[in-house]
Amino acid sequence: MNIYKKKHKLTTSSLSFNQPKFCPTAIWDSNGITIVDESIVGQNPIAIFVNTNNTIYVANKENNKIVIWEGESVNPTKIISGNFTNPYSIFVTSNGDIYIDDGDDNSRVQKWSAETNNFVTVMNVSSECYGLFVAINDTLFCSMYVHDQVVKRSLNDFFFTLNRVAAGTGIGGSDSNQLDGPLGIFVDVNLDLYVTECGNDRVQLFQSDESNGTTVVGSTSLNPTIELNCPSGIILDAEKYLFIVDRFNHRIVGSDLSGFRCLVGCYGDGSQSNQLNNPFSFSFDHSGNMFVTDRENSRIQKFRYIEESCDNSLLIESMYTSSLTPNSSNYFQDCSELDSYYEVIQMNVTVTGYYTFLINSEMNTMYAYIYTNEFNPFDVSKNVLIHSGDSGNHGQFKVTTVLQANMIYAFVMTTSALNVTGNVSIQVSGRSYVDFNRIGKYL
Repeated sequence: MNIYKKKHKLTTSSLSFNQPKFCPTAIWDSNGITIVDESIVGQNPIAIFVNTNNTIYVANKENNKIVIWEGESVNPTKIISGNFTNPYSIFVTSNGDIYIDDGDDNSRVQKWSAETNNFVTVMNVSSECYGLFVAINDTLFCSMYVHDQVVKRSLNDFFFTLNRVAAGTGIGGSDSNQLDGPLGIFVDVNLDLYVTECGNDRVQLFQSDESNGTTVVGSTSLNPTIELNCPSGIILDAEKYLFIVDRFNHRIVGSDLSGFRCLVGCYGDGSQSNQLNNPFSFSFDHSGNMFVTDRENSRIQKFRYIEESCDNSLLIESMYTSSLTPNSSNYFQDCSELDSYYEVIQMNVTVTGYYTFLINSEMNTMYAYIYTNEFNPFDVSKNVLIHSGDSGNHGQFKVTTVLQANMIYAFVMTTSALNVTGNVSIQVSGRSYVDFNRIGKYL
Protein backbone atom coordinates (compact mmCIF):
# COMPACT_ATOMS: atom_id res chain seq x y z
CA MET A 1 0.00 0.00 0.00
CA ASN A 2 1.23 3.45 -0.87
CA ILE A 3 1.04 6.21 1.73
CA TYR A 4 2.08 8.96 -0.66
CA LYS A 5 0.20 11.44 -2.81
CA LYS A 6 0.86 15.16 -2.56
CA LYS A 7 2.24 17.29 0.23
CA HIS A 8 0.50 16.75 3.53
CA LYS A 9 -2.87 18.38 4.17
CA LEU A 10 -4.93 18.65 7.31
CA THR A 11 -7.43 15.99 8.15
CA THR A 12 -11.15 16.70 7.90
CA SER A 13 -12.57 18.79 10.73
CA SER A 14 -14.71 15.94 12.12
CA LEU A 15 -11.64 13.95 13.12
CA SER A 16 -9.75 14.60 16.33
CA PHE A 17 -6.43 13.20 15.11
CA ASN A 18 -4.13 14.12 12.23
CA GLN A 19 -4.00 12.12 9.01
CA PRO A 20 -1.25 13.76 6.95
CA LYS A 21 -0.43 12.90 3.35
CA PHE A 22 3.11 12.92 2.05
CA CYS A 23 4.94 13.00 -1.25
CA PRO A 24 6.79 9.91 -2.55
CA THR A 25 10.14 11.15 -1.24
CA ALA A 26 8.92 12.20 2.22
CA ILE A 27 11.39 11.64 5.04
CA TRP A 28 11.75 12.41 8.72
CA ASP A 29 14.89 13.55 10.48
CA SER A 30 16.32 10.28 11.77
CA ASN A 31 17.65 12.09 14.85
CA GLY A 32 14.75 12.45 17.24
CA ILE A 33 14.30 15.16 19.86
CA THR A 34 13.39 14.10 23.41
CA ILE A 35 10.47 16.37 24.23
CA VAL A 36 9.80 14.80 27.66
CA ASP A 37 11.53 12.14 29.71
CA GLU A 38 10.82 9.91 32.69
CA SER A 39 10.46 12.88 35.04
CA ILE A 40 7.27 13.87 33.17
CA VAL A 41 5.82 10.67 31.69
CA GLY A 42 7.16 8.09 34.15
CA GLN A 43 8.80 4.78 33.37
CA ASN A 44 7.93 2.88 30.19
CA PRO A 45 5.34 5.24 28.63
CA ILE A 46 2.95 3.46 26.26
CA ALA A 47 0.03 5.67 25.25
CA ILE A 48 0.18 8.96 23.31
CA PHE A 49 -2.35 11.03 21.36
CA VAL A 50 -1.84 14.28 19.42
CA ASN A 51 -5.00 16.12 18.36
CA THR A 52 -5.55 18.47 15.42
CA ASN A 53 -4.71 21.48 17.62
CA ASN A 54 -1.30 19.93 18.36
CA THR A 55 -2.23 19.25 21.97
CA ILE A 56 -0.26 16.22 23.18
CA TYR A 57 -1.72 13.71 25.66
CA VAL A 58 0.38 11.00 27.35
CA ALA A 59 -0.75 8.48 29.95
CA ASN A 60 1.72 8.27 32.83
CA LYS A 61 1.38 4.62 33.92
CA GLU A 62 3.71 5.05 36.85
CA ASN A 63 1.77 7.86 38.56
CA ASN A 64 -1.68 7.21 37.02
CA LYS A 65 -1.98 10.66 35.50
CA ILE A 66 -2.78 12.16 32.11
CA VAL A 67 -0.09 14.65 31.14
CA ILE A 68 -1.06 17.33 28.62
CA TRP A 69 0.99 19.99 26.90
CA GLU A 70 0.40 22.34 24.02
CA GLY A 71 2.44 22.22 20.83
CA GLU A 72 5.94 23.50 21.46
CA SER A 73 5.55 23.98 25.22
CA VAL A 74 8.43 22.56 27.23
CA ASN A 75 6.43 21.99 30.41
CA PRO A 76 3.02 20.32 30.78
CA THR A 77 0.13 22.75 30.67
CA LYS A 78 -2.27 20.41 32.47
CA ILE A 79 -2.09 17.22 34.54
CA ILE A 80 -5.23 15.19 35.21
CA SER A 81 -5.37 12.72 38.08
CA GLY A 82 -8.04 10.08 38.45
CA ASN A 83 -8.88 6.76 40.05
CA PHE A 84 -7.64 4.79 37.04
CA THR A 85 -4.59 2.52 37.35
CA ASN A 86 -1.93 1.29 34.95
CA PRO A 87 -3.42 2.75 31.72
CA TYR A 88 -2.28 1.20 28.44
CA SER A 89 -4.14 3.37 25.92
CA ILE A 90 -5.73 6.76 25.41
CA PHE A 91 -8.00 8.42 22.85
CA VAL A 92 -9.22 12.01 22.69
CA THR A 93 -12.31 13.13 20.79
CA SER A 94 -12.91 16.44 19.01
CA ASN A 95 -14.76 17.95 21.97
CA GLY A 96 -11.82 17.26 24.32
CA ASP A 97 -13.21 14.19 26.08
CA ILE A 98 -10.44 11.77 27.05
CA TYR A 99 -10.99 8.01 26.99
CA ILE A 100 -8.49 6.06 29.04
CA ASP A 101 -7.91 2.38 29.73
CA ASP A 102 -8.59 1.24 33.30
CA GLY A 103 -9.01 -2.45 32.64
CA ASP A 104 -6.01 -3.94 34.39
CA ASP A 105 -7.34 -3.59 37.94
CA ASN A 106 -10.80 -2.07 37.54
CA SER A 107 -12.16 -3.82 34.39
CA ARG A 108 -13.39 -0.68 32.71
CA VAL A 109 -12.74 2.18 30.32
CA GLN A 110 -13.21 5.66 31.74
CA LYS A 111 -14.02 8.98 30.09
CA TRP A 112 -12.83 12.31 31.43
CA SER A 113 -15.45 14.83 30.38
CA ALA A 114 -14.12 18.19 29.20
CA GLU A 115 -17.45 19.74 30.15
CA THR A 116 -17.69 18.49 33.74
CA ASN A 117 -14.00 17.76 34.50
CA ASN A 118 -15.10 14.40 35.94
CA PHE A 119 -14.49 10.74 35.14
CA VAL A 120 -17.31 8.34 34.27
CA THR A 121 -17.24 4.67 33.29
CA VAL A 122 -18.20 4.16 29.65
CA MET A 123 -17.30 0.52 29.04
CA ASN A 124 -16.89 -2.63 31.12
CA VAL A 125 -14.08 -4.94 29.97
CA SER A 126 -12.53 -8.16 31.22
CA SER A 127 -8.90 -7.02 30.84
CA GLU A 128 -6.77 -4.04 29.92
CA CYS A 129 -7.31 -2.33 26.55
CA TYR A 130 -3.99 -2.06 24.74
CA GLY A 131 -5.74 -0.03 22.06
CA LEU A 132 -8.69 2.37 22.26
CA PHE A 133 -10.45 4.02 19.34
CA VAL A 134 -13.64 6.06 19.03
CA ALA A 135 -15.03 5.72 15.50
CA ILE A 136 -16.96 8.43 13.67
CA ASN A 137 -20.28 6.74 14.57
CA ASP A 138 -19.49 7.11 18.30
CA THR A 139 -18.56 3.47 18.74
CA LEU A 140 -15.81 2.73 21.24
CA PHE A 141 -13.37 -0.09 20.36
CA CYS A 142 -11.06 -1.88 22.80
CA SER A 143 -8.34 -4.39 21.85
CA MET A 144 -7.79 -7.02 24.53
CA TYR A 145 -4.35 -8.59 24.19
CA VAL A 146 -5.00 -11.16 26.90
CA HIS A 147 -8.27 -12.39 25.36
CA ASP A 148 -7.20 -12.26 21.68
CA GLN A 149 -10.20 -10.14 20.80
CA VAL A 150 -11.41 -6.65 19.92
CA VAL A 151 -14.74 -5.59 21.43
CA LYS A 152 -16.93 -2.54 20.85
CA ARG A 153 -19.97 -0.75 22.16
CA SER A 154 -22.00 2.26 21.09
CA LEU A 155 -21.44 5.33 23.25
CA ASN A 156 -25.05 6.28 22.53
CA ASP A 157 -26.20 3.18 24.40
CA PHE A 158 -26.79 4.41 27.95
CA PHE A 159 -27.94 1.05 29.30
CA PHE A 160 -24.54 -0.67 29.21
CA THR A 161 -25.64 -3.68 27.21
CA LEU A 162 -23.00 -6.34 26.64
CA ASN A 163 -20.07 -5.47 24.42
CA ARG A 164 -20.16 -6.79 20.89
CA VAL A 165 -17.30 -8.64 19.27
CA ALA A 166 -15.54 -6.61 16.58
CA ALA A 167 -12.80 -9.14 15.75
CA GLY A 168 -11.41 -12.41 17.10
CA THR A 169 -12.98 -15.51 18.57
CA GLY A 170 -11.43 -15.18 22.01
CA ILE A 171 -9.12 -18.11 21.26
CA GLY A 172 -5.68 -17.19 19.99
CA GLY A 173 -4.83 -18.38 16.50
CA SER A 174 -3.83 -17.39 12.98
CA ASP A 175 -7.01 -18.20 11.04
CA SER A 176 -8.80 -15.36 9.28
CA ASN A 177 -11.35 -15.03 12.11
CA GLN A 178 -8.77 -15.25 14.88
CA LEU A 179 -6.33 -12.90 16.58
CA ASP A 180 -3.20 -13.55 18.60
CA GLY A 181 -2.18 -10.71 20.91
CA PRO A 182 -4.00 -7.72 19.36
CA LEU A 183 -2.51 -4.35 20.30
CA GLY A 184 -2.97 -1.16 18.28
CA ILE A 185 -6.21 -0.58 16.36
CA PHE A 186 -7.51 1.93 13.83
CA VAL A 187 -11.06 2.36 12.49
CA ASP A 188 -11.47 4.26 9.22
CA VAL A 189 -14.41 6.34 8.00
CA ASN A 190 -15.99 3.22 6.47
CA LEU A 191 -15.86 1.56 9.91
CA ASP A 192 -13.30 -0.94 8.66
CA LEU A 193 -11.10 -2.14 11.52
CA TYR A 194 -7.30 -2.57 11.29
CA VAL A 195 -5.65 -4.62 14.04
CA THR A 196 -1.93 -5.07 14.77
CA GLU A 197 -1.23 -8.56 16.09
CA CYS A 198 1.86 -9.15 18.17
CA GLY A 199 1.51 -12.93 18.18
CA ASN A 200 1.01 -13.30 14.43
CA ASP A 201 3.35 -10.45 13.39
CA ARG A 202 0.75 -9.07 11.02
CA VAL A 203 -1.91 -6.41 10.42
CA GLN A 204 -5.44 -7.69 9.88
CA LEU A 205 -8.22 -5.78 8.14
CA PHE A 206 -11.79 -6.56 9.21
CA GLN A 207 -14.29 -4.85 6.97
CA SER A 208 -17.31 -3.41 8.76
CA ASP A 209 -19.32 -6.14 10.52
CA GLU A 210 -17.23 -8.94 8.97
CA SER A 211 -15.80 -11.63 11.24
CA ASN A 212 -13.12 -12.84 8.81
CA GLY A 213 -10.12 -10.61 8.36
CA THR A 214 -7.58 -10.18 5.58
CA THR A 215 -3.85 -9.93 6.22
CA VAL A 216 -2.75 -6.64 4.67
CA VAL A 217 0.77 -6.44 6.14
CA GLY A 218 3.06 -9.29 7.14
CA SER A 219 4.81 -12.25 5.63
CA THR A 220 1.54 -14.20 5.28
CA SER A 221 -0.33 -11.52 3.32
CA LEU A 222 -1.51 -12.33 -0.21
CA ASN A 223 1.11 -9.93 -1.51
CA PRO A 224 3.96 -10.24 1.03
CA THR A 225 5.10 -6.77 1.99
CA ILE A 226 7.42 -6.63 5.00
CA GLU A 227 8.22 -8.85 7.94
CA LEU A 228 7.03 -7.37 11.23
CA ASN A 229 8.00 -8.30 14.77
CA CYS A 230 5.14 -7.65 17.21
CA PRO A 231 3.52 -4.60 15.57
CA SER A 232 1.87 -2.47 18.25
CA GLY A 233 0.51 0.71 16.67
CA ILE A 234 -1.05 1.74 13.38
CA ILE A 235 -2.21 4.95 11.70
CA LEU A 236 -3.90 5.35 8.31
CA ASP A 237 -4.07 8.56 6.34
CA ALA A 238 -7.22 9.68 4.55
CA GLU A 239 -6.29 7.45 1.59
CA LYS A 240 -5.84 4.37 3.81
CA TYR A 241 -2.06 4.26 3.50
CA LEU A 242 -0.27 2.69 6.43
CA PHE A 243 2.20 3.67 9.15
CA ILE A 244 3.09 0.95 11.66
CA VAL A 245 5.05 0.65 14.91
CA ASP A 246 7.28 -2.40 14.31
CA ARG A 247 7.80 -2.84 18.02
CA PHE A 248 10.49 -5.49 18.46
CA ASN A 249 12.34 -4.28 15.38
CA HIS A 250 12.45 -0.94 17.24
CA ARG A 251 11.30 1.19 14.30
CA ILE A 252 8.41 2.88 12.51
CA VAL A 253 7.69 1.67 8.98
CA GLY A 254 5.45 2.98 6.23
CA SER A 255 4.60 2.11 2.67
CA ASP A 256 5.89 3.95 -0.38
CA LEU A 257 5.69 3.59 -4.13
CA SER A 258 7.67 0.34 -4.15
CA GLY A 259 6.44 -1.21 -0.89
CA PHE A 260 7.34 -0.63 2.75
CA ARG A 261 10.39 1.12 4.12
CA CYS A 262 11.78 2.12 7.48
CA LEU A 263 10.93 5.73 8.44
CA VAL A 264 12.55 6.24 11.87
CA GLY A 265 14.48 4.00 14.23
CA CYS A 266 16.36 2.51 11.28
CA TYR A 267 19.74 2.14 13.02
CA GLY A 268 19.06 -0.65 15.49
CA ASP A 269 17.77 -0.51 19.05
CA GLY A 270 19.41 1.74 21.60
CA SER A 271 19.20 5.10 23.32
CA GLN A 272 20.88 7.35 20.77
CA SER A 273 18.83 10.09 19.09
CA ASN A 274 18.45 8.00 15.92
CA GLN A 275 17.42 4.86 17.81
CA LEU A 276 14.35 3.52 19.60
CA ASN A 277 14.02 0.76 22.18
CA ASN A 278 10.66 -1.01 22.30
CA PRO A 279 8.49 1.78 20.84
CA PHE A 280 4.79 1.16 21.41
CA SER A 281 2.57 3.88 19.97
CA PHE A 282 2.85 7.08 17.95
CA SER A 283 0.90 10.02 16.60
CA PHE A 284 1.33 12.84 14.07
CA ASP A 285 0.88 16.56 14.60
CA HIS A 286 -0.71 18.70 11.89
CA SER A 287 2.68 19.46 10.34
CA GLY A 288 3.51 15.79 9.84
CA ASN A 289 5.98 15.52 12.71
CA MET A 290 5.98 12.12 14.39
CA PHE A 291 5.72 11.59 18.18
CA VAL A 292 6.73 8.14 19.49
CA THR A 293 6.54 6.54 22.93
CA ASP A 294 10.06 5.13 23.31
CA ARG A 295 9.20 2.73 26.07
CA GLU A 296 12.47 1.26 27.32
CA ASN A 297 14.14 4.68 27.13
CA SER A 298 11.24 6.21 29.14
CA ARG A 299 10.92 9.18 26.80
CA ILE A 300 8.78 10.70 24.07
CA GLN A 301 10.69 11.24 20.84
CA LYS A 302 9.74 13.79 18.20
CA PHE A 303 10.93 13.11 14.67
CA ARG A 304 10.71 16.20 12.48
CA TYR A 305 9.10 15.86 9.08
CA ILE A 306 11.46 17.35 6.48
CA GLU A 307 9.07 19.13 4.15
CA GLU A 308 11.75 20.20 1.70
CA SER A 309 12.34 16.51 0.93
CA CYS A 310 9.32 16.79 -1.36
CA ASP A 311 10.90 19.48 -3.58
CA ASN A 312 12.31 17.56 -6.55
CA SER A 313 13.80 20.73 -8.01
CA LEU A 314 16.52 20.44 -5.34
CA LEU A 315 17.81 17.08 -6.58
CA ILE A 316 21.51 16.79 -7.37
CA GLU A 317 23.10 14.15 -9.61
CA SER A 318 26.28 12.22 -8.74
CA MET A 319 28.16 9.59 -10.75
CA TYR A 320 30.62 6.81 -10.01
CA THR A 321 32.17 4.36 -12.50
CA SER A 322 34.31 1.29 -12.01
CA SER A 323 34.94 -2.27 -13.20
CA LEU A 324 34.71 -5.66 -11.54
CA THR A 325 37.61 -7.77 -12.84
CA PRO A 326 39.70 -10.79 -11.79
CA ASN A 327 41.84 -8.25 -9.90
CA SER A 328 38.89 -7.26 -7.70
CA SER A 329 38.48 -8.53 -4.15
CA ASN A 330 36.89 -11.94 -3.63
CA TYR A 331 33.51 -12.19 -1.91
CA PHE A 332 33.09 -14.87 0.78
CA GLN A 333 29.42 -15.81 0.94
CA ASP A 334 29.80 -18.98 2.98
CA CYS A 335 33.19 -18.25 4.57
CA SER A 336 34.73 -21.27 2.85
CA GLU A 337 34.55 -20.81 -0.90
CA LEU A 338 35.43 -17.83 -3.08
CA ASP A 339 32.16 -16.95 -4.72
CA SER A 340 32.34 -13.67 -6.63
CA TYR A 341 34.12 -10.35 -7.07
CA TYR A 342 33.19 -7.25 -5.15
CA GLU A 343 34.13 -3.63 -4.59
CA VAL A 344 33.57 -1.48 -1.49
CA ILE A 345 32.96 2.24 -1.89
CA GLN A 346 32.80 4.54 1.11
CA MET A 347 30.23 7.29 0.69
CA ASN A 348 28.60 10.07 2.64
CA VAL A 349 26.23 12.98 2.04
CA THR A 350 25.89 16.44 3.54
CA VAL A 351 22.08 16.62 3.47
CA THR A 352 19.71 14.03 4.92
CA GLY A 353 17.35 12.85 2.23
CA TYR A 354 15.93 10.25 -0.07
CA TYR A 355 18.54 8.99 -2.55
CA THR A 356 18.00 6.86 -5.66
CA PHE A 357 20.88 4.79 -7.06
CA LEU A 358 20.56 3.70 -10.69
CA ILE A 359 23.05 0.91 -11.37
CA ASN A 360 24.05 0.12 -14.95
CA SER A 361 26.41 -2.76 -15.70
CA GLU A 362 27.67 -4.87 -18.56
CA MET A 363 26.82 -7.96 -16.52
CA ASN A 364 23.45 -9.68 -16.71
CA THR A 365 23.43 -10.33 -12.97
CA MET A 366 24.95 -8.33 -10.12
CA TYR A 367 23.99 -7.13 -6.66
CA ALA A 368 24.25 -3.91 -4.67
CA TYR A 369 24.25 -3.46 -0.89
CA ILE A 370 24.38 -0.37 1.30
CA TYR A 371 25.81 -0.85 4.81
CA THR A 372 25.81 1.54 7.75
CA ASN A 373 29.16 2.22 9.41
CA GLU A 374 31.10 -0.79 8.17
CA PHE A 375 31.17 -3.80 5.86
CA ASN A 376 32.85 -7.11 6.69
CA PRO A 377 32.94 -9.70 3.88
CA PHE A 378 33.08 -12.46 6.52
CA ASP A 379 29.80 -11.25 8.10
CA VAL A 380 27.82 -9.88 5.17
CA SER A 381 24.47 -9.79 7.00
CA LYS A 382 25.65 -7.28 9.61
CA ASN A 383 24.78 -3.57 9.25
CA VAL A 384 22.82 -4.00 5.99
CA LEU A 385 20.66 -0.92 5.37
CA ILE A 386 19.21 -2.06 2.03
CA HIS A 387 20.08 -4.37 -0.83
CA SER A 388 18.85 -5.12 -4.33
CA GLY A 389 19.89 -6.93 -7.48
CA ASP A 390 19.34 -7.26 -11.18
CA SER A 391 16.50 -9.69 -11.80
CA GLY A 392 16.19 -9.91 -15.56
CA ASN A 393 16.60 -6.17 -16.07
CA HIS A 394 19.55 -6.65 -18.41
CA GLY A 395 22.14 -4.95 -16.28
CA GLN A 396 20.06 -2.09 -14.85
CA PHE A 397 18.28 -1.77 -11.50
CA LYS A 398 17.56 0.77 -8.75
CA VAL A 399 18.25 1.04 -5.03
CA THR A 400 16.36 3.73 -3.11
CA THR A 401 16.91 4.64 0.54
CA VAL A 402 17.24 7.49 3.02
CA LEU A 403 20.80 8.56 3.80
CA GLN A 404 21.66 10.57 6.89
CA ALA A 405 23.99 13.55 6.74
CA ASN A 406 27.47 13.05 8.22
CA MET A 407 27.15 9.27 8.51
CA ILE A 408 29.53 6.84 6.82
CA TYR A 409 28.03 4.27 4.47
CA ALA A 410 29.54 1.46 2.46
CA PHE A 411 28.20 0.80 -1.03
CA VAL A 412 29.12 -2.77 -1.99
CA MET A 413 28.66 -4.10 -5.51
CA THR A 414 29.25 -7.73 -6.24
CA THR A 415 29.09 -10.09 -9.20
CA SER A 416 27.10 -13.32 -9.21
CA ALA A 417 30.12 -15.57 -9.83
CA LEU A 418 33.87 -15.48 -10.37
CA ASN A 419 33.56 -15.79 -14.13
CA VAL A 420 31.33 -12.70 -14.35
CA THR A 421 33.14 -9.39 -14.90
CA GLY A 422 32.41 -6.03 -16.49
CA ASN A 423 32.09 -2.26 -16.21
CA VAL A 424 29.64 -0.64 -13.78
CA SER A 425 28.27 2.90 -13.41
CA ILE A 426 26.27 4.27 -10.48
CA GLN A 427 24.10 7.35 -11.03
CA VAL A 428 22.68 8.87 -7.85
CA SER A 429 19.90 11.42 -7.48
CA GLY A 430 19.36 13.08 -4.11
CA ARG A 431 19.45 16.17 -1.92
CA SER A 432 23.25 16.58 -2.01
CA TYR A 433 26.31 15.47 -3.90
CA VAL A 434 27.38 11.94 -2.90
CA ASP A 435 31.06 11.68 -2.04
CA PHE A 436 32.38 8.32 -3.30
CA ASN A 437 35.74 6.94 -2.17
CA ARG A 438 36.93 3.54 -3.30
CA ILE A 439 38.61 1.67 -0.46
CA GLY A 440 40.05 -1.74 0.31
CA LYS A 441 38.35 -4.87 1.56
CA TYR A 442 37.06 -3.43 4.83
CA LEU A 443 35.39 -0.21 5.86
